[in-house]
Amino acid sequence: MLQPTPRRLTTVVAAIVGGLATDAAFPGLGLWPLAFVGVALLFLALGRDSARWNALIGFLFGLAFFLPHIAWAEYAVGPVPWFALSIAEAGFVGLFAAGWSWARRGAAIRHRAHLQVPTFAILWVGVEELRSVWPFGGFPWGRLAFSQADAVTARWAWAGGVPLLSAVVVVAGVCLALAVLAVRRLDLGTASGAVLVGLAVVGSGLLVPLDTRAEEGTLAVGAVQGNVPNRGLDSFAQEREVLENHVAGTERLADEVGSGTLDLVLWPENGSDVDPRVDEGARRAVDRAAQAVDAPVLVGTLEYPSTGGRYNVALLWDPQEGPLAAYAKQRPAAFAEYVPMREIARRFSDAVDRVRRDMLPGDEVGLVEVPSERLGRIVPIGVGICFEVAYDGIMREGVRAGAEIVVVPTNNATFGVTDESTQQLAMSRIRAIEHGRATVQVSTVGVSAVITPNGRVTRSTDLFTADTMVADLALRTGLTPATRYGDVVAWTFRALAVVVVVAGAAGAARLRREASAGRQRAAGPRATSRQPAVR
Repeated sequence: MLQPTPRRLTTVVAAIVGGLATDAAFPGLGLWPLAFVGVALLFLALGRDSARWNALIGFLFGLAFFLPHIAWAEYAVGPVPWFALSIAEAGFVGLFAAGWSWARRGAAIRHRAHLQVPTFAILWVGVEELRSVWPFGGFPWGRLAFSQADAVTARWAWAGGVPLLSAVVVVAGVCLALAVLAVRRLDLGTASGAVLVGLAVVGSGLLVPLDTRAEEGTLAVGAVQGNVPNRGLDSFAQEREVLENHVAGTERLADEVGSGTLDLVLWPENGSDVDPRVDEGARRAVDRAAQAVDAPVLVGTLEYPSTGGRYNVALLWDPQEGPLAAYAKQRPAAFAEYVPMREIARRFSDAVDRVRRDMLPGDEVGLVEVPSERLGRIVPIGVGICFEVAYDGIMREGVRAGAEIVVVPTNNATFGVTDESTQQLAMSRIRAIEHGRATVQVSTVGVSAVITPNGRVTRSTDLFTADTMVADLALRTGLTPATRYGDVVAWTFRALAVVVVVAGAAGAARLRREASAGRQRAAGPRATSRQPAVR
């Protein structure tokens, strides 16, 4: 199906409106159906044949999306890093648009609307996968799947994880775009068919089974949001006050539920930036908290090895024995927790020097084993610290290793009252569905929440308040299809994205050769008749 060539100005406007609409689908406004509208507008905006022009249009869509979507970066580190990151991520959307231009030039896709739908989705997910791993470990924020936590489509995360859910969103959006094109041709039959297919795709999530039942009993868990003295980058300058806030919150929790009634208490990332294993004052404070509730406490702290650098650690602290186990964050955030190419980066912003000591990556799976006297066994819990919740492999590996619940300790204090925290909560909800695990997001300042295995929030806190939560979490050991085969799904999309671009480019080249040969054959007799006679 050949799409009518839109005017350049029309494509620019459609791209910008599409990017803004897509951002509005995410937490903040949270109008999740607008994700389909945004994809549809991008599809229509890429109606011209020029790969260069379409790359520009994709870039504009990306800017219109990422600038508001990660505005929390401007609050945390200033306008230059925020704008630089938005430009970099918008560049990936430009790459996608160029790839789509090449892929659809093959005759098979160019003239068949039903092939354009999966091709557009495959390419989009392929580029989402690329920007999630590269450069510097990738930046998975803003994947379309994370806009769907409140939608019925979210259930598809159970079947194929974030890549499949993003693909479902794109398919529905392209169907909407094809319906618009059909209406313009006054082809109401095709338009209604495209709309029905899109609605069927969205509604198909209802067919995906989600089980929330406990398979291995329940774990009584408390979570402490201790709050911080100040907002922004200086919020942890008073690290001992932050520690005391979480000790006090734990003692209040013990007063509310009674000592010894909980199996585990969760503190957020940076709950104690003073390592209680090496600092006597911090040790006494954490001991006091753990002994008050008479339960192990998962403490967010920092470890400073003698060789330099630092580790971001989730440390399990027993009320009698002290430190039992620890997990070190595997994926520190580039330019926030460590600074690659520091000398070059400093030329653009001196904010890089706020990271005085680079964070080191941990090398073990996000799994902490919690002894439960009540259950009479060890309960493995999956841990993904802060931004790690956005990375498919890190969360999947923990559940594969045996995690029966998932915990996301995080620190959102540096982002103020922006949408960063609720965006992260949406990711945690998608992970709960993806792996069929009860999940707790626990933040220094909020939003903290308890999430059932089907992604429903049962308890949550407000931003910049001191609060606690208690819940009996279902312990589950069964593996969802996404947990078992998620890496296969991701690599399939990556491989198919390359295949469709190469196949489209090869098909277009073949068509050009055939057209050239046809012109030469047509010109042959005339050229021969004009040759002068040999004397």
